Amino acid sequence: MDLLSTLSGSLMENFFPKGWNLQKIDALAEISGASLLEKRPWWNANFQPVSCQDLSEFDVRMGHEIALTIKNARDEGHPLAMILPVGPMGMYKWAIYFLKEWHVTCDHVHCFNMDEWADSQGNTLPGSHPGSFQNAMETAFYDPLGEQTVPPSQRHFAWKNKLPTYAERIADLKAKGAKLIVVFGIGRVCHIAFWEPHFAEDYQNEAGWKQATHRLGAKLHPLTVEQNALTSFRSRTTLVPAYANTIGPALFLQADRIIGGCDGSFGRSMQWQGLSLRMSLAHEPSPWIPSTYMPTQPGRLFMLKELLDPLIADCN
Repeated sequence: MDLLSTLSGSLMENFFPKGWNLQKIDALAEISGASLLEKRPWWNANFQPVSCQDLSEFDVRMGHEIALTIKNARDEGHPLAMILPVGPMGMYKWAIYFLKEWHVTCDHVHCFNMDEWADSQGNTLPGSHPGSFQNAMETAFYDPLGEQTVPPSQRHFAWKNKLPTYAERIADLKAKGAKLIVVFGIGRVCHIAFWEPHFAEDYQNEAGWKQATHRLGAKLHPLTVEQNALTSFRSRTTLVPAYANTIGPALFLQADRIIGGCDGSFGRSMQWQGLSLRMSLAHEPSPWIPSTYMPTQPGRLFMLKELLDPLIADCN
């Protein structure tokens, strides 16, 4: 039976983004192991995928990469602009560990949260709300750094009145010699931040898509909602907002260096990120698959080795 043909007439028929070639994507799912890490023609010469044996190694290596980037900027005497995610998160405790061991103060660092939950008008949760990304960042990164932390005036969150200023603020920092580092994870439908694949339909061409700096009240894909229900809300889908504020390609594609992470494993052979990783690495760049552009930039993408295993049926 051709599984893809069963979509016709089903509730799934118009579920996936219009620009997805499901036959091609399914063929990518056949790639596994070292073959997935082989360099593609569109990859940046300085892009490197890094396989980690387990979550502990993943967190340490990604945290070290973030901390070393901050230390190098300080040693070199220039400001640093960092676009930061809430997910993955385990790397922040190790970034804190290394920064404290090295006695590195972060007053030269300017941080921009890449997204935040919102309603359709771009209104966000209060920063103190336990589900807000601002609260997550303050709890996981800023507060534990203590006296070495990023100054509050240099922490920027994706609020309705603040997100539209990101592009200008980052441009000003770059004019003063700052490097831009984009730290990210890859979503279930291959978003970067909450820049979803179906947004491609709103632009006449790739050039127009690449010029978009942000969206307020961006409508999320159902798979994004369910991904977050599983990873952040203990399966409680009814708590997950259907909208978010998010940076766009004009920001996440101007990185001087990227630091990416794929840790989407639930254990017991269950995981959600294997196909997303394959699409990101092995599909040529397409606005319908935003994460395909990340390998075109210099930097590293850390991943669990488990995600490279063959994507085969394995009922648990």
